[in-house]
Amino acid sequence: MHPGRTTGKGPSTHTQIDQQPPRLLIVHIALPSWGDICANLCEALQNFFSLACSLMGPSRMSLFSLYMVQDQHECILPFVQVKGNFPRLQTCISELRMVQREGCFRSQGASLRLAVEDGLQQFKQYSTHVTTRAALTYTSLEITILTSQPGKEVVKQLEEGLKDTDLARVRRLQVVEVTKGILEHVDSVSPVEDPSNDESSILGTDIDLQTIDNDIVSMEIFFKAWLHNGGTDQEQIHLLLSSQYFSNISRPRDNPMCLKCDLQERLLSPSLLPGTADGSLRMDDPKGDFITLYQMASQSSTSHYELQVIKALKSSGLCESLTYGLPFILRPTSCWQLDWDELETNQQHFHALCHSLLKREWLLLAKGEPLGPGHSHRIPASTFYVIMPSRSLTLLVKAVATRELMLPSTFPLLPEDPRDDSLKNVESMLDSLELEPTYNPLQVQSHLYSHLSNIYAKPQGRLHPHWESRAPRKHPCKTGQLQTNRARATVAPLPITPVPGRASKMPAVSKSSSDDFFLPSEWEEDPSGP
Repeated sequence: MHPGRTTGKGPSTHTQIDQQPPRLLIVHIALPSWGDICANLCEALQNFFSLACSLMGPSRMSLFSLYMVQDQHECILPFVQVKGNFPRLQTCISELRMVQREGCFRSQGASLRLAVEDGLQQFKQYSTHVTTRAALTYTSLEITILTSQPGKEVVKQLEEGLKDTDLARVRRLQVVEVTKGILEHVDSVSPVEDPSNDESSILGTDIDLQTIDNDIVSMEIFFKAWLHNGGTDQEQIHLLLSSQYFSNISRPRDNPMCLKCDLQERLLSPSLLPGTADGSLRMDDPKGDFITLYQMASQSSTSHYELQVIKALKSSGLCESLTYGLPFILRPTSCWQLDWDELETNQQHFHALCHSLLKREWLLLAKGEPLGPGHSHRIPASTFYVIMPSRSLTLLVKAVATRELMLPSTFPLLPEDPRDDSLKNVESMLDSLELEPTYNPLQVQSHLYSHLSNIYAKPQGRLHPHWESRAPRKHPCKTGQLQTNRARATVAPLPITPVPGRASKMPAVSKSSSDDFFLPSEWEEDPSGP
């Protein structure tokens, strides 16, 4: 990942959340299964982009393009900046909803390959054009193909079709198979990666194969993974376990155990959304909300942020009211710059630490790096954190209060026995409530998606005045009667080899018209922006 820019003054630092690479989504439409997938996919896309386009602070997504493949490939959204572009994205999703869900068309085996090649060519030309105006922070593209066809067959088709294609600019090529099953109970689901994807390799680029369920929640979760910081250029956190402070680890005092970790957000901060108490708060503004571990790690003077464990705590000995801010997840690093033996040893030590803390019912108290530069006559302030184990291979990190932050409070002790009549009334009320064994946030809706959509949606007619009056798009079944492929790309489309038996109907795009497409629309931000 390439570090982006910050809006604050002073020395440049890494952004709090490294910008994700440009993404190309290719929707492979196959009848009749498209009729079962269309509504869920379009709803999930709209929900996701209403959130992604609304987040304040550094942009989490850079460029996005959308293709669909039926009998031919078609670019329905050229590469655009995601942040602040919800109306344009919404219009393209609306057009995707209008694709026919019944009938038949002759599928062309080369269509997926041509969509990948055309999207890659667009990205190369876009990058060449934009570099004349602003420096790019991205040089490679991630391509995702969403299909209802058997994933392994699609992988083999791509592997054969792209064997002579230069994929040096492709960071990741991924096939996502949407299964026909629908979740009966919404739960904490995540995309399942096919273990056989190691067998697929073309020119050194692995084709990842994943499966997701055909329901809105599963698709949303898949798309939201695009908001994570997935950089593996370096580890982000060094968790130091020194016997000088932590006597339960029997290691030499001059050789502390160092666990190299990656940092991952658990949830999005509501302060990043419009309509908060103070909409001016930005995660990249040092005067904004509480300084979080993510901010501290990004502003560290070294390539990583250090957490020094100073003591252990009983799990029952921490009052929840003493923690503040958003929790973060620590997991063993996947930094590609470390050798395999070091990665394996690091993961084994991380596993052992999680297991031991759970067994002992312990938490860890850790001290973070100083908040600012120190001086000979001034002691810099520090932040403290509690580290909690979990049943997964992760540790939960939360900031914990110190003496300077505490406010006076006196609470009366709970009396031994309440009055009988009050106790009877309250217990009767409690007995009438539905009891759940756990809290599942995926089953609780706040209508945030519709709220954000209403804030940013603009009249659709400003982009396509007649789209509402058009009949659903249909593709004739008769051989030779194929709809003309529309050129909507911001660059001249990739020359397509005519399919035997018919002539290509791709309209030519002049150089001058191609250059005109690069002018930013009223909804599109300048790529040089955050």
